Amino acid sequence: MYTIRSLKSLALLEAIEKPVKISSSEFKHHISASSKTAARVLKQLEEDGYIGRQLVAGGQMVQLTEAGVEILKREYTDYQQIFCREHEDLELYGHVITGLGEGQYYIAKEGYMSQFREKLDFRPFPGTLNVRLKDQSAQLRDNMDMIQPMVVHGFNDGERSFGGVKCYSVEIEGIKGAAIIPDRTHYPTDLLEIIAPLKLRETLDISDGDEVRIVVKNPQRCE
Repeated sequence: MYTIRSLKSLALLEAIEKPVKISSSEFKHHISASSKTAARVLKQLEEDGYIGRQLVAGGQMVQLTEAGVEILKREYTDYQQIFCREHEDLELYGHVITGLGEGQYYIAKEGYMSQFREKLDFRPFPGTLNVRLKDQSAQLRDNMDMIQPMVVHGFNDGERSFGGVKCYSVEIEGIKGAAIIPDRTHYPTDLLEIIAPLKLRETLDISDGDEVRIVVKNPQRCE
């Protein structure tokens, strides 16, 4: 009953970024409960692994763990699905994985590259960053269908034909790029390919298994 409310209250007190000192008599006001209940809730959150807690004079030092932050992220994605889903930017989380190694070949094709430069306003690094979306984000990816993509048309280079690609403007850890979804694809729906003007692995100093935050930009987002 108190888990989400308590974690949110602690997060608002900046307990994600650093340990914060709080007593049960203070915390009870944040969750509208008695001091006894507030003390029990903090103890339960610690036992569940959602917070780290150290008893000190006059209270305790409390900080959210990764598991606690993950609970709030899941709650946040649920609210994204409820409110303004057709207009807001879409926030996704996933882990970097090694792709099939085909990105460099396709991105470097002039038939694609010229359209990327024109429609995305940058020249992509010849390669893609592959991200395996976490469960909640994989479900949210369907909401990308509500965002108008930029379309890169298929072409024939004289030897073979290449299919079209849908592009969505994104920011990955603050760097502008694009998520690309080929028309001809057998990739699972929890996989996202990202292109950017930089080599993202080097620029962001990330490797397989690292978690990244991807914001899919909606040009018609609500105010």
